[in-house]
Amino acid sequence: MAGMLQMRRTRGAASGFLLALLGIWGAIIPFIGPYFHYAFTPDASWTYTTARLWLEILPGAAVFLGGVLLMIATGRHIALFGAGLAALAGGWFALGTVLSPLWSTGGVTLGGTPVASTTLMRIMEQVGFFTGLGAVVIFLAAAAIGRISAVSPGLRQVEAVPATTGPMNAVPTEMVPIRSARTEETQTTAP
Repeated sequence: MAGMLQMRRTRGAASGFLLALLGIWGAIIPFIGPYFHYAFTPDASWTYTTARLWLEILPGAAVFLGGVLLMIATGRHIALFGAGLAALAGGWFALGTVLSPLWSTGGVTLGGTPVASTTLMRIMEQVGFFTGLGAVVIFLAAAAIGRISAVSPGLRQVEAVPATTGPMNAVPTEMVPIRSARTEETQTTAP
């Protein structure tokens, strides 16, 4: 049974690496984004708020941890846990700002508001910080889950069988029985 849980380390390495990078992006962008006018309020660099903790730092750390687990895992259970953790954190990136008014006072979104002056840049900030980031993380984590669980570890490569010249269902005539079951039945009941 232990052999069935083993997998090659390369099975989740690429998606794990990308997830780790996205986790770093999600956790660090609220702190360095204001340097290049890509931010949510408060738009001061290296400013810590509780909203940033719950909506950006913790999900970013969870995605990073899930990606690292995918990269180093040799067992399916660890790799699936890492991919699942990353997928949940990606869902939180995508839905956290939508759900944050439920626990905030006054129904105000805790993530802040985009600081860009143009509509296009405000959309890009929302997509880059939360919604788009979450969607990409969910996609990569789901792809990793599918890749890890798609191939059964007990399957072995089958050796090639030489092709025959006849049809696949053809049976040699010397192997066909002369009597059928119906013929035998009539012979045994006859006196």
